[in-house]
Amino acid sequence: MAEKTVQVKLVRSLIGNKKDQIATAYSLGLRKIGDVSTQPDNAQTAGKIRKINHLVEVVNEA
Repeated sequence: MAEKTVQVKLVRSLIGNKKDQIATAYSLGLRKIGDVSTQPDNAQTAGKIRKINHLVEVVNEA
């Protein structure tokens, strides 16, 4: 059975945000606006998305 994944897209700039929010975006593999990263759908990823939900959008849940 394949592991469930979620695609996260950075839609707002990281400039002017707190350092921990920038670090969270980097940990998701998001550096520039428009970057899309595929992450495992688990509690850790959900927490990271929740922390920076004003900067990202969930593109596709597979």
